[in-house]
This record gives sequence, C-alpha cells and structure tokens, in this order.
Amino acid sequence: MQLLNITTLFLYLLYQTEYKPNPVPKLKHTFIVIAHRGDHTIYPENTLEAYKQAIKNGADYIEIDLRTTRDGQFISLHDASVNRMTDGKGLVKDLTLEQIENLKISSKNKADSTHYRIPKFDEILKLCRHKIHIYIDFKEADAVATFTMLKKFHMENDVLVYINKPAQFTDWRKTMPTMPLMLSLPNNVKDTVAMKKFIDDYHPDVLDGDYSDYNNEMVEFATKLGFPVWPDGQSAKEGPAVWDKAISLNLKGLQTDNPPALVNYLKQKGLR
Repeated sequence: MQLLNITTLFLYLLYQTEYKPNPVPKLKHTFIVIAHRGDHTIYPENTLEAYKQAIKNGADYIEIDLRTTRDGQFISLHDASVNRMTDGKGLVKDLTLEQIENLKISSKNKADSTHYRIPKFDEILKLCRHKIHIYIDFKEADAVATFTMLKKFHMENDVLVYINKPAQFTDWRKTMPTMPLMLSLPNNVKDTVAMKKFIDDYHPDVLDGDYSDYNNEMVEFATKLGFPVWPDGQSAKEGPAVWDKAISLNLKGLQTDNPPALVNYLKQKGLR
C-alpha cells in the first residue's frame, strides 16, 4: 500500500474530527461514468432519446440541466435560451411550458429527419427511476419544488446536485441536508493544503472541475477523506489519452461526451 507523503498524512489526520461529506447514491461500478447531457453521440443533447441511450450504454449517471419556464415548470436545457438547440427564439424563463413543448430540435445528422423536443423534468424522472442516477446541474430552479418532485417519483436518494451559485447551496442544505452537493475546485486550489481549506470553508460532498485540475496527491487526499472526485473529461480532445490520464490519477469517475466509448474502454482496462 502506497503511503501518503508527510504533508498529506498530517492534513488527513488533522481532518478527522471535521466535516464529513454526505454519501452519494449507491455505486454499481468501481469507475463512475457520467453521461454529459445524455449520450449525444447519436441523439441531440438533453433529449429523452439521449438519456435513454445513456441508460442503454450502461452509464451510471445522466447529467441534466434544470431550468424553470415562465409558468414555473421544470425542463432540461443547457443554454439559458432556446436559440441554439431549437427552431425558436427566447429565454427559457420568458417562455411557457406550452411554448417550449411546441419547439423542435433537429438532429446534427442530416439523414435523421426526426424532430426532437425539450424534455420535462417529470418525464426524465419517470425514465430514469430504477435505471440510472441523475446528476442535476442546477441552472435555474427552486430547491424545495425540485425536492418535492424528486420525492413524488421516489428519486430523492438517486441524485446529486451540482451547485452554480452560493444561494443554491444554502437552499439545498435547508431543503434536504443530506443531499450530496457537488462543487468545482476554484482555480487557486492546486494542492492538498488549498483543497483542505476549500473543503473546510464550503463543505461540498462531491468534487468537480476539470480532470487536469487534479494531481495524484489531491485525488488520494480527497479519497481518504471520503470525497468522490468526479471531474469533467469532456472536450474536443476527449479520448483514450484523456481517459488514461484520469486513470493514472486514480480518479474513480469522469463526466464524458462519449459514454459508450468510455464504458467500453473501461471494460478493456478491467475497471467495469
């Protein structure tokens, strides 16, 4: 067993009486695959079809982007506006659910004439229940209303929430104190000393960021303290070189734009 270096060991021992993270949903695999916006290698991102494909691929989580319509309904769309993804124009917050449901999303594949649509949150919960966990990128939504819907579909123990604003963190801690909340590492966190200060100050449960933000010592330190480190691997350069680097860092999870390829690669490496 490889020993931690002296600084890391000291911090680890010092840390023992301090904050303990909320546990994430029960894991099925030793290396967690998070399908970023579903599997959009075939279908348009953040569509039910992309989420279904991620389930078929054997991913552990789908990542969804939760937003609120003008009439208080929840949908999943990455952008604040519908301009890029649909045949419509406008901000999600300024459109009603009915208006959004009438929008059409076209595939990047010109041979695919299917018109896809922006999914509602309840449709996603129905699809995912008992099949896959959900990573909620909490773009613009209300924590109490979100938790109420999660309970309605018995999914409150099958999700984690990525936090974008300090107020969201506070709202979730008040709404469901045991909900695992994910934060990205700030740019100034480059070693275990800075990581410990960040954890002490902000009390995350899961750590995100880019995979290149981490080194072996940081990953080992977080793991010893019980903090999953599941950063972003997705980029134009994503592929075996990125995945090998993540594996060499002893990461146990990665968010990806190519879930089927990553799952197959991990199987080849004996990690699934």
